[in-house]
Amino acid sequence: MKKAIVIGSGIGGLSAAVRLAAKGFDVKVFEAKEFLGGKLSQIEQDGYRFDAGPSVFTLPQIIDELIQYAGKNPKDYFDYEKLDESFRYFWVDGTRLTYYHDQAKLKQEIETKLNTSFEPVAKYQEKAALLFEKNYPLFLEKSLHKIGTYFSKEAIATLPHLHRFDLFKTMHEANVKHFEHPKLVQMFDRFATYNGSNPFMAPGVLNMISHLESRIGTYFPKGSMIGITNSVVKLAKDLGVEFIMNTKVDEIVVQNKQVKGVRIGQEKYDADVVVSNSDVYFTYNELLKNQGIKSKAAEQERSSSGIIFYLGIKKEFKELGLHNFFFSDNMEEEFDHIFNKKIVYDDPSIYINITSKYNKDDAPEGCENWFLMMNAPANDGSQDWDEQTEKAYRVMLDKVSKQLGTDVEQYIETKTFLNPPKIKERTNSYQGSIYGTSSNAKMSAFFRHSNYSKKIKGLYFSGGSVHPGGGIPLSVLSSKIMVENMREVRN
Repeated sequence: MKKAIVIGSGIGGLSAAVRLAAKGFDVKVFEAKEFLGGKLSQIEQDGYRFDAGPSVFTLPQIIDELIQYAGKNPKDYFDYEKLDESFRYFWVDGTRLTYYHDQAKLKQEIETKLNTSFEPVAKYQEKAALLFEKNYPLFLEKSLHKIGTYFSKEAIATLPHLHRFDLFKTMHEANVKHFEHPKLVQMFDRFATYNGSNPFMAPGVLNMISHLESRIGTYFPKGSMIGITNSVVKLAKDLGVEFIMNTKVDEIVVQNKQVKGVRIGQEKYDADVVVSNSDVYFTYNELLKNQGIKSKAAEQERSSSGIIFYLGIKKEFKELGLHNFFFSDNMEEEFDHIFNKKIVYDDPSIYINITSKYNKDDAPEGCENWFLMMNAPANDGSQDWDEQTEKAYRVMLDKVSKQLGTDVEQYIETKTFLNPPKIKERTNSYQGSIYGTSSNAKMSAFFRHSNYSKKIKGLYFSGGSVHPGGGIPLSVLSSKIMVENMREVRN
């Protein structure tokens, strides 16, 4: 039986382990921490439970597909429900809008709350659906590092539509051209944050991201977001995958440009295949440092990070839903600060996620578990994060309190936080970035690091820092692309 070692247990690593076990490999997963899931993990404190990282769930069929790949019934492992709404939006001027999935309800909401026609939104959704339909099988399910991809039937089917991809406009430029209403521009610019990029720099084709919420929908997993991790871990264990916790891999062992396994201290573990679910930057600069190999992709600009407070709130706020977004008055200035490694602005955009709205076990009765976040720059070592984190806390509480018409702080009974240094410490993400590399250059979204090594046989990559990108669906798809390009599976 061939042996495979997976370094790291983020959702990309877990899905890689499942796919390899399903192909008959003897799989070991080494995890440096005491918990599984990487960013898709949880924090528990004083009777409250918080999802530590990803909080918006789209494309649940990708998890179902993974389970089916292993020859199992998805309903035996995983369940979820489709939500009636994706987000509740709050503006500084008091405007509030709920983005419903039902088109009739959304039409009424936009025309009533924004006093503008719904027609531009409907047309925008149609275009986003086309962009997604033409890009998904090519960009999200195939390696862009194989020349054959560009001659595939999927690539050929895409050619007649290239002129509609807005490759030479930014997301913001494309949105300004399409919408007259500034609040609609803001709403759709926001989708750049799905991969930690700047809508004033990222290519317009990424506006297809909005299709996930607008037409496909958002979902809530049974057991909250940690339920995804728990389901895939159970599946992996049922397939015989072995998890070794609290064990940091020191080196990927290579001989004659062929993977031989990994080294932990003085002990060597043999493997025919090694999959690094570690951030690609650390894979090269730590695990492969003795090989003298450099990667331009590993050195690309990092995505944004965040400052997140996990708050136990001893009150229920009925005006808030599961997902809530409070807009900045000047998003261009905000993103300019973030990607210039600063966090000095007085009116940030704020995101609040409250899973206890659906999973009552996440907070005591009559209480709520707030995931309170603002975007922040990756940590380049120049920021004073103690000072900036405290400032961010005050700014966020003040903004939310004004919007809700009450002093939120009086209801806080427990608090903890993550910021870029803590995110790096917890998940080993370079500079504490959340989504690996950014997509701010015109083609950077399409040329992340590949899912296999061209220089070392038997070395593969999965997770948010490699193709096709960050977030739950893309990280899971990275393992699919990886396995489809494995020589060891074909042989």
